[in-house]
Amino acid sequence: MLAVAEHKHIQSDIIPRIATGFCSGMARTGGMCGAVSGGIMAIGLSLGRASPNEAIDPCYQAVQAFLERFSVKFNSLSCLELTGAHLGTPEGQAVFIEKGQIKQCTDYVGEATQMVVEIVGG
Repeated sequence: MLAVAEHKHIQSDIIPRIATGFCSGMARTGGMCGAVSGGIMAIGLSLGRASPNEAIDPCYQAVQAFLERFSVKFNSLSCLELTGAHLGTPEGQAVFIEKGQIKQCTDYVGEATQMVVEIVGG
C-alpha cells in the first residue's frame, strides 16, 4: 500500500500504521497474504469512494482484477499456502526462517505493487 501511495504522490503517516495488522496473513492467522491485503487497500486509496453516494464499481472491478491476476500467478491468496508455514506458531515461524521465505514475501509485495499500478493506472 505504501509503495502505491508513494507512486501516486500520496503521503500520510497513517498509511504504514493502518496496514500493519494485515501483514503475515492477517496478523499471523494464516489468512489472506499481506501483499494482497495491501494491494486491495492501495486500490481503495486510488479508486475508493469518498462518500456513500459515489460509485463503488470502479473500485470493485479493480479489486476483482487484481485478485484474479495474483491468484493465477501464485495459485493462492493465502499466506499459509503461499509460504507453507503458519506464522501463528513458533514451528511455523522457524520453517519460514529456515526456508528464507522472507525473500519470496518481498517478491509477492513487489508483484502485487506492480499489478495494482498497472490496474489503477499511473
